[in-house]
Amino acid sequence: MAFSHHLLVTLFFSAFVVGGFAQLTPTFYDDTCPNVTSIVRGVIEGALQTDPRIAASLIRLHFHDCFVIGCDGSLLLDNSDTIVSEKEALGNNNSARGFNVVDDIKTALENACPGVVSCADILAIAAEESVCLSGGPSWPVPSGRRDSLIANRTLANEVLPSPFLTLDQLKANFLKQGLNSTDLVALSGAHTFGRAKCQTFSHRLYNFNSTGSPDPTLNTTLLETLRKICPQDGNGSIITDLDPTTPDAFDNKYFSNLEVEYGILQTDQELFSTSGADTTAIVNRFSADQNAFFDIFVASMIKMGDIRVLTGTEGEIRSNCRRVNGDISGVSS
Repeated sequence: MAFSHHLLVTLFFSAFVVGGFAQLTPTFYDDTCPNVTSIVRGVIEGALQTDPRIAASLIRLHFHDCFVIGCDGSLLLDNSDTIVSEKEALGNNNSARGFNVVDDIKTALENACPGVVSCADILAIAAEESVCLSGGPSWPVPSGRRDSLIANRTLANEVLPSPFLTLDQLKANFLKQGLNSTDLVALSGAHTFGRAKCQTFSHRLYNFNSTGSPDPTLNTTLLETLRKICPQDGNGSIITDLDPTTPDAFDNKYFSNLEVEYGILQTDQELFSTSGADTTAIVNRFSADQNAFFDIFVASMIKMGDIRVLTGTEGEIRSNCRRVNGDISGVSS
C-alpha cells in the first residue's frame, strides 16, 4: 500500500505542474535551505514532549490561514498601528494556538537560512510534519509562498467555518475556496486528533436547535459522557478530545466514530448523518480504508495549500512572523 500512496502523490504532482500550479514546488528550498523540513520537524518534536496537542494546533493554523486571504501567513500577524490581527477573529480568539512554536521554528530557520523561508511556508511544512509525527502520511510540501503585508479580521469573521453550520452551509463554505465534498470530508479528518471546547458542541447536549432535547444524531452513551464534562450552563472553555478513541494519533478512527454517532462537533457528525448527503459514502470509504483516507487527505492538503498564494516578488519574506518587515509598532498578543 505504500507504493500506492507514493504513486498517487507522484501523479498528483504531475497534474499539479501540468495544471498550472507550478508557482509552488517541493524543491523550492533545495539550494537555499536544504534542511528546512528537518529543522521544522525538530522544533515540533521538542514541542510535542510537553504539549501533545500542538500537532493538531499547527495544522489548524495552516487551515485558518489559507481560508481568509489565502495561504500567506496573515494569521500570524499581531495587532499593530497598521494591522488588525486575525488572531482575534471569532474563529481564532482564545482558540487558535501554537504561535510560540511557529516563532521557535522561524528563529531556527533564520539562524540556518536567514531571510529565506517564509512564514506561510512554515505553516504548510509544520502542518505536514505534525501529521507525519502523529502517525499519518508524509508528503513533499509544495513551497515558494511569500508572506502577506496585511491581515483581514473582518474577512476572517465571515469565512472561517463555524462548528454550528449545517452540512449544506459547510459545503458552500468550502466550495468558495475551491474545495469539493471529497476535500471537505478528507480535511475534516484532521479532527482525528486535537481538542474542542464545550462551547463548540454543548448546544447538541441539551437544547439542539431550540427543541429542548439533545441532538438525535449524538450517540446516547457519548451524550452522557459529554454532559459530565460539559454540564448545562457550565464552563464553556473546558476541552475534550475530538476523537475519543485515539485522541493524539492521526488515523481513520474519526470516520469510524462518525458511523456510530461519536462525532463531537455538529459539523463532523453531519458529514455522515445528513440524509441523502454525498459525504456519507466518503465517510464509509475512509472508515474502511485508512490508506484511501491518507491518499485523499494529502491531495486535499496540497490543494488547500495553493489557495491564493503569493509568489515571485509578491509580498515579502518576514523576518518575524508576527509583524511586517519594518513595522516596529507591533505588540505581542
